[in-house]
Amino acid sequence: MADRDESAVRTAALTELVAWAGVRLPRLIDDVCAASCERIGMYRDEKIVPRADLRRSIAVNLRFMVDALRGGETPDQRAPKETGRRRAHQGAPLPEVLQVYRIACAMLWDLLVGRARETGSTDVLIDVASLLWRVTDEHAVRVTEAYRAASAELLVAQQRRRSALAEVLLTGARGSDSGPWEAGRLLGLSLDGKLTVVAAETRGLAEESLVGVERRLGKLGIVSAWHLSPTLQAGVVSLREEQYDAMLGLLRELALARTGVSPLFRSLTETPRAVHLARTALSGIPPERGEVRAFDPSPLAAFVAYDPDEGRRLGEQVFGAVLELPAEERDVLLETLDAYFAHGGSSDRAGQVLHCHANTVRYRLRRIRELTDRTLTDPRDLAELVTAMQALRVDSARSIDSRGS
Repeated sequence: MADRDESAVRTAALTELVAWAGVRLPRLIDDVCAASCERIGMYRDEKIVPRADLRRSIAVNLRFMVDALRGGETPDQRAPKETGRRRAHQGAPLPEVLQVYRIACAMLWDLLVGRARETGSTDVLIDVASLLWRVTDEHAVRVTEAYRAASAELLVAQQRRRSALAEVLLTGARGSDSGPWEAGRLLGLSLDGKLTVVAAETRGLAEESLVGVERRLGKLGIVSAWHLSPTLQAGVVSLREEQYDAMLGLLRELALARTGVSPLFRSLTETPRAVHLARTALSGIPPERGEVRAFDPSPLAAFVAYDPDEGRRLGEQVFGAVLELPAEERDVLLETLDAYFAHGGSSDRAGQVLHCHANTVRYRLRRIRELTDRTLTDPRDLAELVTAMQALRVDSARSIDSRGS
């Protein structure tokens, strides 16, 4: 009987203490708001969370806690959830959001302790502490869960929008009131720097082969935007020229499938053309090989790649007799001419690369002159030979791609 009486007395004291706290909530709300602004710079400057919004949130959540201390019906759970979602949408960091909550709990506890000492009912603080810490924990969990859920939704929405904007650049599509410059600005791409396009095959249906590439490039200070289609992961990359090698190194580290890289370009309006060149570079890689290949930066190579059918016609017209030779002889002659061009027209340097004597290089070049009826000294003949070699490379790449598809 005595235990029941003691329990009733403590329950009555708890009820009276919580009711007293409820009456003093308006002043406590002001005190918590002032303390939060004093201790946390983010709330002091109001750039992210306006003062009125902070005060309203503190008021709602303190009332939630006091209602929970009263017991009985479960208080409305929307208060902590709404706070978590709202702060996530405002971009407030979660640690600072929870710090305000800790300040509010501590000041509420101090208020209750002071009152209990005044009334000589300190025994009831055991019950208050148990309730308050349980409510505090549950409240923090709900705030955190709501914040993280909202952050995840925002991230997905942001990724979808970035993907859509990247698609605008990659395809050259234009809206009624926007174009590539507006899309580039929204994506954070530099409008006065260098750009390149990366095109990577997907590993499976709409499965990325450059996993985490945007985040990893970001760590290098390189901004990029990506679009994923069922068969291709393509991105527009904004960088300084000295960052190009670092980008290639990272792509080679990440690539799980064939990946092509366009030459550097300046204007966002050139992006669709760069996509074509990146895909051309990709198609030159043998199937099933996770390799990264950069397109030849030569303007001539880009010119030929843009009209591969005409390039094939040119290659057949110039090298027709060479192409009709047995495969082994044909490949040796074309490899020799390619090495000669790549090393500034030097037979000696070409021979070093091909591991043969310079006289052997000269013999093969005479053989090409006989078969093509074009010399390496006549400017017109030389231009046709160089262009036809570029065309053969592009056509070879397309042939490899068609065999692998």
